[in-house]
Amino acid sequence: MTSILKLRGAAALSSTRLERLSRAVGGVLPRLGGLTAEQWYFVELSAPLTAEERERLVDLLGAHPASEQPPAGTLRLVVPRLGTISPWSSKATDIAHQCGFDKIVRIEHGIAYTIDARGVEGNTALLALLHDRMTEAVLDSIDGAEALFHHYEPQPLTTIDILGGGCAALEQANGELGLALSEDEVDYLLENFGRMGRNPTDVELMMFAQANSEHCRHKIFNADWVIDARPMEKSLFGMIKDTHKAHPEGTVVAYSDNASVIEGARIARLYPDADGAFRYHDEDTHILAKVETHNHPTAISPFPGAATGAGGEIRDEGATGRGSRPKAGLAGFTVSNLNIPDFGQPWEKSYGKPERIASALDIMIEGPIGAAAFNNEFGRPNLAGYFRTFELEVQGEVRGYHKPIMIAGGLGSIQAQQAEKPTFPPGTLLIQLGGPGMLIGLGGGAASSMATGTNAADLDFASVQRGNPEIQRRCQEVIDACWQQGENNPIIAIHDVGAGGLSNAMPELADHAGLGACFELREVHIEEPGMSPREIWSNESQERYVLAIAPESLPLFQAFCERERCPFAVLGTATADGHLTVTDRHFGNKPVDMDMKVLLGKPPKMTRNVSRRAVHLPPFDTTDFDLQEAGMRVLRMPAVASKSFLITIGDRSVGGLTARDQFVGPWQVPVADVAVTAMSFQGYRGEAFALGERTPLACVDGPASGRMAIGEAITNIAAADIASLGDVKLSANWMAAAGHRGEDARLYDTVQAVSEFCVAAGLSIPVGKDSLSMRTAWRDGEADKQVVAPLSLIATAFAPVQDIRNTLTPQLQLPEGVDTELLLIDLGNGQNRLGGSVLAQAYGSVGEHAPDVDPAQLRAFFDAVQQLRRDGLLLAYHDRSDGGLFATVCEMAFAAKCGLSLILDTVCYDPYMVDVDGLEKKPDTLKGRFADRLFAGLFAEELGAVIQIRREQRARVTERLRAAGLAYHFIGEPNAMDEIRVRRNAKLVFSASRVELLQAWSETSHRIARLRDDAASVEQEFAGLADADDPGLSVSLSFDVKEDVAAPFIASGTRPKVVVLREQGVNSQFEMAAAFERAGFTPVDVHMSDLQAGRIDLADFHGLAACGGFSYGDVLGAGQGWAKSILFNSRLRDAFEAFFRRADTFALGVCNGCQMMAHLAPIIPGAEAWPTFHRNRSEQFEARFMMAEVTDSPSILFAGMAGSRMPIVVSHGEGRAVFRDPADQAKALLAVRHVDNYGRPAQDYPRNPNGSPDGVTGFTTADGRFTIMMPHPERTARTLQMSWAPQWLIDESPDASPWLRMFRNARVWLG
Repeated sequence: MTSILKLRGAAALSSTRLERLSRAVGGVLPRLGGLTAEQWYFVELSAPLTAEERERLVDLLGAHPASEQPPAGTLRLVVPRLGTISPWSSKATDIAHQCGFDKIVRIEHGIAYTIDARGVEGNTALLALLHDRMTEAVLDSIDGAEALFHHYEPQPLTTIDILGGGCAALEQANGELGLALSEDEVDYLLENFGRMGRNPTDVELMMFAQANSEHCRHKIFNADWVIDARPMEKSLFGMIKDTHKAHPEGTVVAYSDNASVIEGARIARLYPDADGAFRYHDEDTHILAKVETHNHPTAISPFPGAATGAGGEIRDEGATGRGSRPKAGLAGFTVSNLNIPDFGQPWEKSYGKPERIASALDIMIEGPIGAAAFNNEFGRPNLAGYFRTFELEVQGEVRGYHKPIMIAGGLGSIQAQQAEKPTFPPGTLLIQLGGPGMLIGLGGGAASSMATGTNAADLDFASVQRGNPEIQRRCQEVIDACWQQGENNPIIAIHDVGAGGLSNAMPELADHAGLGACFELREVHIEEPGMSPREIWSNESQERYVLAIAPESLPLFQAFCERERCPFAVLGTATADGHLTVTDRHFGNKPVDMDMKVLLGKPPKMTRNVSRRAVHLPPFDTTDFDLQEAGMRVLRMPAVASKSFLITIGDRSVGGLTARDQFVGPWQVPVADVAVTAMSFQGYRGEAFALGERTPLACVDGPASGRMAIGEAITNIAAADIASLGDVKLSANWMAAAGHRGEDARLYDTVQAVSEFCVAAGLSIPVGKDSLSMRTAWRDGEADKQVVAPLSLIATAFAPVQDIRNTLTPQLQLPEGVDTELLLIDLGNGQNRLGGSVLAQAYGSVGEHAPDVDPAQLRAFFDAVQQLRRDGLLLAYHDRSDGGLFATVCEMAFAAKCGLSLILDTVCYDPYMVDVDGLEKKPDTLKGRFADRLFAGLFAEELGAVIQIRREQRARVTERLRAAGLAYHFIGEPNAMDEIRVRRNAKLVFSASRVELLQAWSETSHRIARLRDDAASVEQEFAGLADADDPGLSVSLSFDVKEDVAAPFIASGTRPKVVVLREQGVNSQFEMAAAFERAGFTPVDVHMSDLQAGRIDLADFHGLAACGGFSYGDVLGAGQGWAKSILFNSRLRDAFEAFFRRADTFALGVCNGCQMMAHLAPIIPGAEAWPTFHRNRSEQFEARFMMAEVTDSPSILFAGMAGSRMPIVVSHGEGRAVFRDPADQAKALLAVRHVDNYGRPAQDYPRNPNGSPDGVTGFTTADGRFTIMMPHPERTARTLQMSWAPQWLIDESPDASPWLRMFRNARVWLG
């Protein structure tokens, strides 16, 4: 019998968060006297702890209350939802076991809120503020938490009596279980089980419903179509496939796997060999491309919805072929109007929403953090995205995104030899890799296939999953270890577990080989013994994969799993009989016993008989608009405005292969058109991806919106160095409210238009996704309400890059003594149509006439831009899209911190108004016509780009553009007045300071960040935008960056081994290994499990690098669990202590490794005064590129570097240095500190990104052998990895940034 130990802990919320929550609670409890929040820990024990064990456990958990007595008031204890085990719990329990607490069965935690107020009982509004009903429960006593550990008897199998109850019984189950079966599917099941002469089990029905849901089978995209009584020739999917048929070159895998595979290049790829040593391997490596949506879960619960959206897409990339590696991601959001408190916009009108879905503002506060947190913790940089709001009445109905679009996508790498999934023979083992099943995410495939609001609320909530990125990282490490075996890869085929859980993934895996399968249900790892067979087989717990492995490969696979501490289970084997059997030894029955062809054999054939709907829109008249006001509205519209609040929360440098992120230039302005990654740590080949979407335009013209989305993706990716347009491959993600009047026909017409457009332009679409239930319906009192999303195509372009050094950015170049000018390349050919534009939306309209693009002209544009770049004629490039020309030039000015003088005479040219007599006497006669042309010229979102060229090269540029048949306009030049000035007909029509426009453009981001993060920090950042003298980032060195001090040692051929140390959840080992390898070391991959098992001995090494990441998911404090697993294990403690005490060793701890080593200070000689690192002052994960200064210190790594100032990557949530004693700050030997752009120690956020006193961020010991630092020198060791570097550094030292000197110094010191 187990017992439950309850421990009271420290304050659960920072003062900022507590104050914010108190204000919110005060809104529902007006007489609130006080509110406290404390951590409580609940420990399930198999035997009582001794006093010493208890003391150690209190120390491990940090269970130190702020006061002796618990606070007074009414208690509400928030714990994980009963019947589930939180990711926190599994990681905390792991740490306890690593620390030798063998009596601990499980640790769980909760937050005890004590509320000093009346009216707490039964107050549902209060409970909504205190917990997330998706993932948490509220109890009214501490003892109530014992329910977390109740183990229930397994629930039995149930059957549905169709033999007795016929169709009615099946219809009843359809509703109660949320199966979303269509009428023909009900008939199909009745017929097949009638033939078998038995009743179906609930497991079989749930499995069939998920495998055959719209979400999984894409019935509408495979349907036959009749439009306006005319049968159509092709299905939607058929038309998409036409693009690949027309242009198959460059695509390796299309439509048949979890991601598409694009031809890559032969590169030197760094990974560890069997001996653990990292080496470069010369091999053909292809590019993976995938984009997913996770709309329904994000509407219901934004954080877990978006987190598992990102996580599921990452698994798709890892589960392609025979195993592959995700590399870089993107995330996008479309929501209805934000209605930010105290920041209402003139175009926003309140229409209401169903109670069960989150508001647009809540989605944009919580959802992006969910997606970013998963990417961050898994270890994938997020390098692109978009954000759009739209909610307007169009043709008498509300169009908007109450059901949001949440896009998660990215690219990965795959060994050419692993790209195809071979079939496998009967007897092959079918294995589950990853975390346990839990009672979460049940019926997600079916739920996602329904209109939001039509499903029962409890079924909606059941269909949202939880994310545990740290265990997915472990799975990926196992997959990596497998494919790194090359032709000896033990994985024959792999699939991710997504919608439908194992019930969908396992049959799919067996069906791939044309086989049946036999499984034992009780082999499935589950965390809740009370689950029914249906719940075990169909739950959608995340972070799981299914694999086919030959029996003789199992020992190797098992060894990889044990090393990474990654759970796996052999669930069954493939069989030759084509039959699917799931046995259950607990109950002695068979929950599933059916032929595979019954499960997967129903052709998802459907006929859509639909009609077109005419579009009638009122004219959009700009006559009385004020240009200044219009410009400000456009800059504040989320689609145009700064996306900084979405970007700085996401790590953009993990992996060390980022070459172009969203932030551009010395002032780090988020305006990049394209994301670019390096294929390897050597050479200059790379990959690029970029998004395009024009969803409001579909309200005007569906086919034009599709063509424009593709066109925008191309004008964005054109900023990268791509050999030809044929190298670009597209993902098309389609969202529509199928079944709504006119929408099906609009979808068909748009897919057809996109297919024909791509075929004509030379493009193909080898990957995509659809989500066709984009309607939200609810009752508001007596009124029926609905919000219908416009037809939405999100296009993503992917391509191999020739040279990552040649990416163009919107940052204007201001070379001394060289005159430059701006030129608009206009793919709208002077038509300047305002349909679907941000300007129209800002004035409550969708416009009237749709912009459009011609495929031949788009191709000519792409080719011309690439040729102009190759000839060195382009200084800057920015595509024209949201906000039109006005937004494009403003963003270019922001990136370069300069003014612009624009002349719009040719852009606004009116051929009918060239010579009108008497106009000078009555200038207002044609005011409307002049305004029309001016607003259209500035704000039309026709495709194209603004390029900056040298004036002396004007003739060479225009000759190219004319030869390509492209329309262009000279529109102006940079000015020294720091103002944006627009003239037309020699009159100044618009003038504003750059700072004023920059603040308007940044305000929407600022307002959301202020609600989400530490308000004082956010205010400091916004105030900093007003500094017109800010010199920006710079590089000032005390040494010669081109001198390779390690060269003589490398030439000797001796490469000392250095430990690249990681714990579960660490994700930065590759970039650390690359930096040490470049400096002349042999880096060796060492997992803590290697040290625990005695496979590796630190005595064999002279150097150790503790890497960044999220060891144990940062549970129990960043780096603390990792450190305690050493300090509480006597053998490990002795080994590390001996290593630190030797005179011939050095160590570097970065980020999570820094946090860990700070906790090892008691056993590191000379580290007694080191601080530990706590939650950033901003209350947020900070991913920044900030200035740092190397101070004068004994550190061997920084020898000869003192006084150097240069930018460095910051990526952490817990980097604020806290000293045990205030006197320790003076004693601790400072090695690195953040400085502002003027070179002063950084005080204000974000120059001081974590709030440490005087910007301190790196420390060393008196003998200089041990150095810790929070920022990432290994991710900026190549100049090409830096988000910005001065041109001289890129030209003279592309492969060795100033930070590489640290690693070279280590090699020199070792001799």
